[in-house]
Amino acid sequence: MTPQVPGPAESADAALERLKFELPPERIAQTGAEPRDASRLMVVGDEVTDHVFHELPDLLRPGDLLVFNESRVIPARVMARKPVDAGGYGGGQVEVLLLREEEANVWSAYLKPARRAGNVLLLGPNGEHRAEVVGVLDDGARLLRFDYDLRPHLDEIGRLPLPPYIEAGDDEAHWRERYQTVYARTPGSVAAPTAGLHFTPELLSRLDARGIERTSVTLHVGAGTFKPISGPVSEHVMHAERYAVSEATAGAIGRARAEGRRVVAVGTTTVRTLESAWDGEAVRAGEGDTRIFITPGTPVNVPDLLITNLHLPGSTLLLLVSAFAGEERIRAAYGAALERDYRFYSLGDAMLLENVRG
Repeated sequence: MTPQVPGPAESADAALERLKFELPPERIAQTGAEPRDASRLMVVGDEVTDHVFHELPDLLRPGDLLVFNESRVIPARVMARKPVDAGGYGGGQVEVLLLREEEANVWSAYLKPARRAGNVLLLGPNGEHRAEVVGVLDDGARLLRFDYDLRPHLDEIGRLPLPPYIEAGDDEAHWRERYQTVYARTPGSVAAPTAGLHFTPELLSRLDARGIERTSVTLHVGAGTFKPISGPVSEHVMHAERYAVSEATAGAIGRARAEGRRVVAVGTTTVRTLESAWDGEAVRAGEGDTRIFITPGTPVNVPDLLITNLHLPGSTLLLLVSAFAGEERIRAAYGAALERDYRFYSLGDAMLLENVRG
């Protein structure tokens, strides 16, 4: 089968419409596979074949370069309350989802219910951390100013911000381990780079033994990454996410490409980081914010292969994988996944996709 590569003139809105599918609720994974690498892995190329994730070393080649996103999820969901005024009014609860620190001690956050500029919130079980709403962003997020660095206190007062489709229960200790990659290092994400959840220390050792190289980038995943597209694709605004590419990683990618070795992105966040750092000739070291939006017709220049989970219909991620692997292949793969009982979303199964330019 020759993959379909949508041309620049083709509407991304039409592609998104063709990529719609109905997903039975029971196919949304509520728990991750145990062990992690026991999840299923669909390999999507000219054919669609079924594997188990622990077979990955045999599906790759010695010399391939795996690129991971080593961002760590922070306990960004915090309960707050309104202060009680002199008349005895207030004290109601407010749910706070911290998004990122915009400047020293000032965080963007979603509040439920929303609060106005000038309002004060008391965060933590005893209301020991005071924040003032000092601004409102275009997407409705609020800016919260604290008197000090809140980050050292998040482990104590916060909970991991699991996706709303996961019935989490009260076992916070379990989720702090399970909704985190085994190689997570730099805190900053409010959602896990979920393609990496399938890796175990043992699998990483087997990849090393097979001669498969590893390196990493950082992209702090924001809540907007998984937001469905609610209007025309051209009007969808991507949230800014911070990324960093080290000199060592840029060098490793440059050497792999020069030597004809394949670059394998672990997750769509890694793809977005590499494409943000691509200057037309090479991946350059550096850091910054990215709003990159990859849709059908957009060339994906750096990775040759992509490991990714199965995504939400109507999402920017579904457009990204369609741009990467070709719409026809993605439609066939998702049809096969529905027929073959694959599990979807953050804790579900995975796919290994070939870049249509390859």
